[in-house]
Amino acid sequence: MRSVTFAMNISLDGCCDHTAFAPDEGLHDYFTRLMNDVDLIFFGRVMYQLMFPYWADVAKNRSGTEDEIRFGQRLTAIDKVVVSRSLDSAAENTRIVRGNPAEELLKLKQQPGKKISVDSVSMLPELIAAGLIDEFHLVVHPVIVGKGRQLLDAGSLQEKLDLKLVDTLVFKSGCVALHYLKK
Repeated sequence: MRSVTFAMNISLDGCCDHTAFAPDEGLHDYFTRLMNDVDLIFFGRVMYQLMFPYWADVAKNRSGTEDEIRFGQRLTAIDKVVVSRSLDSAAENTRIVRGNPAEELLKLKQQPGKKISVDSVSMLPELIAAGLIDEFHLVVHPVIVGKGRQLLDAGSLQEKLDLKLVDTLVFKSGCVALHYLKK
């Protein structure tokens, strides 16, 4: 069975609004390396629309720094599934799913392949409750945001999820990458 990972940038106070962070070359390289073991990304509509067409344009037009271009090229090359009731169209290697996210992810997890990366804060509680997330990669930025979307809303989980820390990486920027496995 395939492993499912969740990776996200967060602030010290648990906010995950991408506009609050300024990733540098080290962080782009870190997330690009994480994607080397991934052959499918499972998006929610909001995150998908934040990422595309922006990163596809960076990759195609080479309109960023070298590390941004590498990240954009890797992200764009990976097959994607987007869970949405309202999205009408998506990129060529992206399939739109209208139904139950947990059921769909379970089907995908049972297929052969590399890891699946979940990139959706809105679906996270449901996917955790269904036991579908196997590992977490959280990059904590040295900033307190004080507002915005939280990684998990209060009361969004019925039971706590115990994790085992398996690796840490400290970046020059002061960010800390934490890699956890589900116990």
